[in-house]
Amino acid sequence: MQQKIQPIVKDLVLIGGGHSHAIVMKMFGMKPLPGVRLTLITAASETAYSGMLPGHIAGFYTHDECHIDLRPLANFAQAQLYIDTVVALDLENNKVLCANGLAVDFDVLSVDIGSTPATISVSGAAEYAIAAKPVSQLLEHWYELIEAVDKNPQEPISIAIVGGGAGGVELALAMRSHLHQILDKTQQPIQNLEIHLFQRGQELMPNYHQSVRHQLQQILTEGGIKLHLGETVCKIAPITHRETKEVFEIKCESGLKVECNKIFWVTQASAPEWLKTAGLGTDEQGFILVEDTLQSQTHPQVFASGDIATMVNHPRPKAGVFAVRQGKPLFENLQRILLGKSLKPYRPQKEYLSLIGTGDERAIATRGIITLPPHKLLWHYKDWIDRRFMEGLGARGDEAIRFG
Repeated sequence: MQQKIQPIVKDLVLIGGGHSHAIVMKMFGMKPLPGVRLTLITAASETAYSGMLPGHIAGFYTHDECHIDLRPLANFAQAQLYIDTVVALDLENNKVLCANGLAVDFDVLSVDIGSTPATISVSGAAEYAIAAKPVSQLLEHWYELIEAVDKNPQEPISIAIVGGGAGGVELALAMRSHLHQILDKTQQPIQNLEIHLFQRGQELMPNYHQSVRHQLQQILTEGGIKLHLGETVCKIAPITHRETKEVFEIKCESGLKVECNKIFWVTQASAPEWLKTAGLGTDEQGFILVEDTLQSQTHPQVFASGDIATMVNHPRPKAGVFAVRQGKPLFENLQRILLGKSLKPYRPQKEYLSLIGTGDERAIATRGIITLPPHKLLWHYKDWIDRRFMEGLGARGDEAIRFG
């Protein structure tokens, strides 16, 4: 008996393979909508899970363990997959324009592309610093660095991290941990490694409670990481008189100068220019302004989630935990708009459990004003949560999905 082919009535296009969209695809695979063609446009076929990335840099997880493979997820959701970079949106004609000349029509659009560190205003940063995003690029440089240290552990190396938010702090601790493992294994002095952390404000991690900031500052200092608080980096330039390896000079507004071999840039997040150019309502940083339904304030056919979205009524820090929590309500509202139903508001929790790895298989737990000091049990709990999330994204329909 010939199977009846369902005509395509609506086109739903997802831009970006972020955490929310990974969940949306898994849920569409489990609960497909007849007559809806699902398309994913993403710059890469895999996306790093932010919860496990510092652990991967510290050497605790393999590359595959901390990356979501979007291909099987797209297959499971019966979605068209385009590996391409979006360069523009035509919101009058509902088209997504890509770098390779592809133009994709949509009835409903959802954007979950994360964010990129802002580097434009600092001279030399775009040329000589390694941005934390895209993650694939960060990891490429990181793998090269650990290979170089592994080959020549006797050579002193100096690393700088610009940005003292949670991302910069976790990166500094994770890098220190992995490089110390190499130096220990090769019986080289840990003094061969120097790590500098630059923070514009006088306090690290300004979005966190004082008790968390204090504990992490102590851990960084005791770990030999040199903190430069209240220092604004204004220029990065290569030093040409060194022949053996690349050396850069970091200059701060105060006049402080520090020489480093590698500079990692983990500053305040920013958004691509094409969002604003498209005419979408955005905040001052260029992030898409969305209502409680995760729907654009200015264009009802557009939704956004994760770092690229700013909830007008419930502003929250740019953190992976919110992207994960938005996955299910985003899926439900995408289905509802495609079915012509009224949308449901989503209210993110004000207080949430944050588990911050300290690079040594321990973690700090914080929720509101309560902070638990670093402990191995907290790391095991974090590890269990992260592995459970990744298992939930398995592209088989019989697997439980757990994103509450």
